[in-house]
Amino acid sequence: MAAASNLQSEDQFLCSICLDVFTDPVSTPCGHNFCKNCITEYWNTSDRCQCPMCKEAFTIRPYLKVNTFISEMVVQFRQSAQQKTSSSSSEQQVSKPGEVPCDVCTGTKLKALKSCLVCLASYCETHLEPHLTMSGLKRHQLIDPVENLEDRMCTKHDKPLELFCKTDQTCICMHCPVLDHKTHEFVPLKEEYEGKKAELGKTEVQIQQMIQKRQLKIQEIKHSVDLSEEDADREIAEGLQVFTALKESVERGLANLINTIKEKQKTTEKQAEAFIKELEQEISELTKRRAEVEQLSRSEDQLHLLQSVQSLKAAPPTKDWTEVSVRPSTYEGTVVKAVAQLEETLSKEIKKLLEDELKRVQQYAVDVTLDPDTAHPELILSDDGKQVNHGDVWKNLPDNPERFSYYVCVLGKQSFSSGRFYFEVQVKEKIKWTLGVARESINRKGDLTLRPEDGYWTICLRNGNEYKAATSTRVSLSLKSQPQKVGVFVDYEEGLVSFYDVDAAALIYSFTGCCFTEKLFPHFHPCNNDGGKNSAPLIISPVNQAE
Repeated sequence: MAAASNLQSEDQFLCSICLDVFTDPVSTPCGHNFCKNCITEYWNTSDRCQCPMCKEAFTIRPYLKVNTFISEMVVQFRQSAQQKTSSSSSEQQVSKPGEVPCDVCTGTKLKALKSCLVCLASYCETHLEPHLTMSGLKRHQLIDPVENLEDRMCTKHDKPLELFCKTDQTCICMHCPVLDHKTHEFVPLKEEYEGKKAELGKTEVQIQQMIQKRQLKIQEIKHSVDLSEEDADREIAEGLQVFTALKESVERGLANLINTIKEKQKTTEKQAEAFIKELEQEISELTKRRAEVEQLSRSEDQLHLLQSVQSLKAAPPTKDWTEVSVRPSTYEGTVVKAVAQLEETLSKEIKKLLEDELKRVQQYAVDVTLDPDTAHPELILSDDGKQVNHGDVWKNLPDNPERFSYYVCVLGKQSFSSGRFYFEVQVKEKIKWTLGVARESINRKGDLTLRPEDGYWTICLRNGNEYKAATSTRVSLSLKSQPQKVGVFVDYEEGLVSFYDVDAAALIYSFTGCCFTEKLFPHFHPCNNDGGKNSAPLIISPVNQAE
C-alpha cells in the first residue's frame, strides 16, 4: 500500500499538459494544477478559456498565482527523484557510443531501455517508470530504443507513422489515408512489418544458401589446388627421377666413350713401344757390329785383316721394316654408337613415361554411348549404342536439327563442359576413320571442314596407312605401328585434346592451347563402307585401367 501511495503522489506531481513534473505549478478555480507556462500557452492558442481536464469554462481568464504548497512538494519530489536516480544510475549502464542515451538524464546519460513514439523521447529505467505506472502514459506506444524519433513522425500531420501505403510504398500516419491517400491501399504498419520480415527471412535463407554454395565452391577450388599441387609434386618427382637417370646414363655413356678411346690409344701406344724396343735392340746390335767392322777396316796389317775377316761374327738377323708401320687408331662410329645407346635408353624412358601418362588419363574414363538422334541415316548403330558402321542404305529418319545429313557421322550422348574425360575406340580392321571431339554448335547439315576453327579436334586414317591430324594444314603423322585401339583424352580447362595408341602406350598427337566455350561431344566418323573394304565398325571399348 505504501508503494501504491508513493506512486499516486508521483502521479500528482505531473502536469497533464506536458506530462512532466510541475514547473511553477498553478491552480485553476476548478481545482486542477498545471505548469504556469503550459496553461498560459494552452489558453493563448484556444478560442475558449476552459480547464483542459474538466472542460469547465471561465468567462474571464483567471489570474494565476504559483501554488507555493505544491511548489514546495515538487521541490521535495525532484530531490527524492534525483536521489533515486543517483542510486539507480550506478546499477544501470551508462550509454556507450552506438547506444541510444536517455533524453531525460542530465549530466551522465544512461542507456535507454525504451523509446516512446508519442513523447518522441527515449528513457532509461528510472525515467521510463511513469510510462509503466501512470494511466495516461501507459497508452503511449513504446518500442526498443532508437535514435532520431522525429523521423518516425509524419512531417505533414505531426502524428506517429502507424500505417503503410502499399500504393506509394511508404509509411503514413492515421490522417494520411483521409487526406492524401484516399484511394490507396494501406495496411497497419505491423502487418506490413510482419510480411516484410517474413520476406527478409526467406531472403536471408537464400543468401545463406548462396554463401554456403560459394563456401563449398571455395573448398572445391582449394581441393583442386591441392590436387594440382599433388600432381605437380608427382610430376616434378618423376621428372627429377627420369632426368637424373638420363644424366647418369649420359655420364656413363661419356665415361664408356672416353674409356674406349683411351683403350684404343693404349693399344696403339703398346704396339709402338714394342716396335721401338725391337728397333732399338737391332740398332744396338748393328752399332756393335759397325764398331767391329770400323776397327778392322782401319788395320794396316794385311794378314791380320784377312784372318780377322774370316772370324768376324756373322751379321745379326734383322727384320725388314719396310712394310711395318703403326697406324693411328680409328674412332669412326665410336661416338655414334655411344649416342645410339643413349638414344635407346632415352626411348625406354620415354616409353615408360608414356605408359605412366596413359594410366593417369585412363583414370578419367567415362561411359560413352552413341546418340541415335545425331546419326546419319545410313549409319547402323548397335542396340547398346557402342558400335557404328556404314550400311549403304538410307533409312527414313526424322531430319531433326541434331542429325548429320551430309557426312556419315554420329556424336556421343554425353556432353562435357568442364573437367577431364577419356574414352577408347577400337579401329581394328578399318582402312578409313575419323575420331575426336566436336563442339555443340557444329554444322551438321552441309559440307564439313574438320578443323579446330570449325569446332572439330580429330585425327583420321585414310587409305589404310595415312594418318593425319585434322588441323588447318592437315599434319601428317608418322606412327611406328598401326593403332588397333585409340584413346581420346580431353582436359577442358587446360585446352588439351590428346590421342593415344592404347596397345603401344604411345602418344599419337595432341591439340594444345585450345579455347573451349561450349559443350564438347565425342565425335565418330566410320567413313563409307567402300564396297565392304571398310565394313568393320568403330567400337567404343571399356577402358582397362591396369594397376
